[in-house]
Amino acid sequence: MSGQPFPPGRVQRLRPEAAAFAAAAFATAALAAAALAVPVSPAFADEPVRAERQMVVAANPHAAAAGLRILREGGSAVDAAIAVQLVLSLVEPQSSTIGGGAFMLHFDGEADGNGAGEVVVYSGRETAPAAADPTMFRPEGGGQGGFARLNFGGLPVGVPGVMRLLELAHRDHGRLPWADLFVPAIELAESGFEISPRLYFLLDSASRSPQGESFRSHYFDGDGNARVTGYRLVNEEYAATLRLLASEGAEAMYEGPLAQAIVDEIRDNPVSAGRMTLEDLAAYRAEKLTALCTPYREWRVCGPQLPSSGGIAVQQILGMLERFDLPALGGDRVASIHLVAEAGALAFADRGLYLADPDFVDVPVAGLLDPSYVRMRSALIDPGRALDEVSAGVPAFAEAARFAPSPPNEMSSTSHFSIVDGFGDAVSMTTSVQGAFGSQLMVGGFVLNNQLTDFSFTPEIDGRPVANRAEGGKRPLSSMSPSMIFDEDGRLTVLIGSPGGTRIIGFVAQAIVSVVDWGLNIQDAVAAPHFLSRGGSLELEEGTDLAQFAEPLRALGHEVRVVNLNSGLHGIVIDYTDDGRVLYGGVDPRREGVALGD
Repeated sequence: MSGQPFPPGRVQRLRPEAAAFAAAAFATAALAAAALAVPVSPAFADEPVRAERQMVVAANPHAAAAGLRILREGGSAVDAAIAVQLVLSLVEPQSSTIGGGAFMLHFDGEADGNGAGEVVVYSGRETAPAAADPTMFRPEGGGQGGFARLNFGGLPVGVPGVMRLLELAHRDHGRLPWADLFVPAIELAESGFEISPRLYFLLDSASRSPQGESFRSHYFDGDGNARVTGYRLVNEEYAATLRLLASEGAEAMYEGPLAQAIVDEIRDNPVSAGRMTLEDLAAYRAEKLTALCTPYREWRVCGPQLPSSGGIAVQQILGMLERFDLPALGGDRVASIHLVAEAGALAFADRGLYLADPDFVDVPVAGLLDPSYVRMRSALIDPGRALDEVSAGVPAFAEAARFAPSPPNEMSSTSHFSIVDGFGDAVSMTTSVQGAFGSQLMVGGFVLNNQLTDFSFTPEIDGRPVANRAEGGKRPLSSMSPSMIFDEDGRLTVLIGSPGGTRIIGFVAQAIVSVVDWGLNIQDAVAAPHFLSRGGSLELEEGTDLAQFAEPLRALGHEVRVVNLNSGLHGIVIDYTDDGRVLYGGVDPRREGVALGD
């Protein structure tokens, strides 16, 4: 990696609750690492974690330990990803569960270690039930209350896709038997785990929302108080569900008694009755897609296809930045922030107008990423002045007049993990339930998503339809951006991704620029203070030294806000040497994750 380092101005020693999260994560990780006999660094480490053969970087120590255990048993990156996801569903239900959806980038490398190979996308994005329609979240369609209340109950639950995704990927790339991958999560569900400060904080924050009965009885005591930090939480019901899925495959979630229980919980819900049927569950299929890849300088950046907007938007941002000498600007923080933010604003303007499920909307993907179009958009960026107005462009094959622009409303309860195995394969996977604890409904010991709130609640504006409106069988637009970067020799070099709602796009784009343009190591890149724009305000991360640049940025014409930017970037950089390769793992200090490897 080359380029002048952009001074990371690290996240200042964490706010009290965040420091507690990190300290507890380190304690938990130390216990998990001791059992595996591996080194572990806390989330606030100053240096990347180093390994030579294999590595797992995940948002929870229990999940990372489960993934490394599977790798040590001879499992592939996909095998380890399955174990990580199953444990995350138990210990991090606020962010992802088997009742949600995900996007996985998989790299099929060659065993000789030269790093060249094929990258594909496995899409497990949720779908709307067949009975969904554009007005379903409006009062005339059955939605009641404001946006916050619409997040709960049965109405916002989409058909979950993550188990179908994992099963499809395992058929292609699994090395261990499917049932073996469930063992770590089953053992932890039966023995229990201690509630972390982060989980307690989020449960306590959710104590006044309309919860389902199973959710409330599992996570709260008889007085309605969240179970406290250190409480050992056992989940026998989840263990039973995992045994069922281990023996019968993902099909057990989509047909049979478990499927019926899911439908009953959704349709009979007193907060908001959902529309999902057994037929909706049985019809669900995950997809295997070619990854979306474009060049960035001497690199090649790959990401997910629609209905994730992350691949297109991240690659548009990078393409617009390519004409600027970012390495030379590494020390000029105001100029760097300004350019990255302007590119983000332009990408989000296109996102809001054009992007949606391509099975329902004719999205001009090739036009949006065409180099001549991206250069035209980049030419709008003035290094000395913020744009007065940001609007979508007109790429080739676009039908801009058909649609009305829609503002983003995606929430941030998501998780990301990166895995490299000893066989040359790798996984970058982002997984989500949408809002904190999803719909706050539980079936079979796991939380159900509320991903349908990723649809636009306003189906049309001034007589024009919004591309991302709800429709039966449609998949809502996502910002999940699991990414992989390849060097000029075609070797996998970086795996990165983050939670954060629509801010994911900015988090990931900044991390990529930090590594490939500013030469930061992966730990500094994921820990660096955030700045981004989604087309409105330029946002600077509170609690960091970026606040000092607010006034110079306002002088350039930006509306600036200093806000909490809670990412969860977990990445791996692969350095190729004459003797093989070295893996470096970076852990976001804003969450409680760890990197573990051999």
